[in-house]
Amino acid sequence: MSRIGKQPIELPKGVEVKITDDAVEVKGPKGTLSTPRHDKVAYAVEDGKVVITRADESRAAAEQHGLRRTLLANCVDGVTKGYQKELEVVGVGYKLQVQGKSVVLSVGYSHPVNYPLPAGIDAKAEGNKLTIMGIDKQLVGEVAAQIRRVRPPEPFKGKGIKYAGEHIRRKAGKSGGKK
Repeated sequence: MSRIGKQPIELPKGVEVKITDDAVEVKGPKGTLSTPRHDKVAYAVEDGKVVITRADESRAAAEQHGLRRTLLANCVDGVTKGYQKELEVVGVGYKLQVQGKSVVLSVGYSHPVNYPLPAGIDAKAEGNKLTIMGIDKQLVGEVAAQIRRVRPPEPFKGKGIKYAGEHIRRKAGKSGGKK
């Protein structure tokens, strides 16, 4: 039995869960999210908790049990607290700014890179730090990864876009003169 799957999901005040034929919709103070259902897993709302059980003891049901519980728990957390990722821009002359619904990055290319933010994602820039915020955990992580891919950190000087708190493995540069 999945240790994660058998834990019930507590529903905070103001969060409603609606179970339909093909999805589970979660409505909360920050918005609405939905996650797809699987036919090997059964959902039940009981006195402020969502309980997820397997339909049978097959391998497919075991695989989906913990996964579907985690996806639903992420939806509940997203509509109550939301998610955020922090990025740092490191390098001389590198800067970033948020203009409306897009992030403009000046990271050493001949032109500034304009990254349009998808619906449901907000960004805030403070100096060389960029904070990506939203209610969908997967979308927040994907947007942060795509912005990081514009100029990944390089191992010699550490210049580029990195996650806050990420450790960049450094390499030694060229060794001294010839003999």
